[in-house]
Amino acid sequence: MSECVILAGGLASRLGTQAGDLPKTLVPVAGRPFADHQLTWLAEQGVTEVVYCIGYRGDRIRDYVGSGERWGLEVEYIDEGSDLRGTGGALRLAYDAGVLRESYAVLYGDSYLRLDLPRVHEAFRASGLPALMTVLRNEGRWDKSNADFDGEHVTGYSKTEGDFEWIDYGLSILTPAIAGEIPNDEPADLAEVFTRLSAEGRLAGLEVTDRFYEIGSPQGLAELERFLTSG
Repeated sequence: MSECVILAGGLASRLGTQAGDLPKTLVPVAGRPFADHQLTWLAEQGVTEVVYCIGYRGDRIRDYVGSGERWGLEVEYIDEGSDLRGTGGALRLAYDAGVLRESYAVLYGDSYLRLDLPRVHEAFRASGLPALMTVLRNEGRWDKSNADFDGEHVTGYSKTEGDFEWIDYGLSILTPAIAGEIPNDEPADLAEVFTRLSAEGRLAGLEVTDRFYEIGSPQGLAELERFLTSG
């Protein structure tokens, strides 16, 4: 069984009117809700279980995705409600609910990726570490670079500070113990967890070479639309 946690609770603030009253993961891309593209890819990569961490307009995600049966998936929901806890806080809620397997992928609800997920799991197991982040040599091309990578480990990570060449590709593998280290009484950002893990030497890395796409901004949405409609 392969499990993926999708972090889809945040607001679609950067998309503005393009999102309307939809949660970001349901914004149409190439004629289909974005979630359809993401769930289709996960099923193709051997994922069988999805945990959706939802918040803003989470009812719309439940209505569309349902049980996940149409993708051959089993879907559970962790609902932050109106008290948004951030990406780290949402993962902690999933931990407290007891739905996290021995190891699981974590994917942002606005990321469209092209990678071999079984290979990522294999690299995670080989690392012997409690966390692995996929990274791309970015050099400022697609977004602000935020990571240092030495070929085996992510040796530094920050979304706000530092001069980096690598970037978080948007998918990581974690153990439940990592989610259990996140405070359960306040909002938390998963980026803070990765910063700490990299400093402690507990964050493995795996290089990915295909660029990522995201729908968190109008430019990102337009680029993915072009990619998917160009064949």
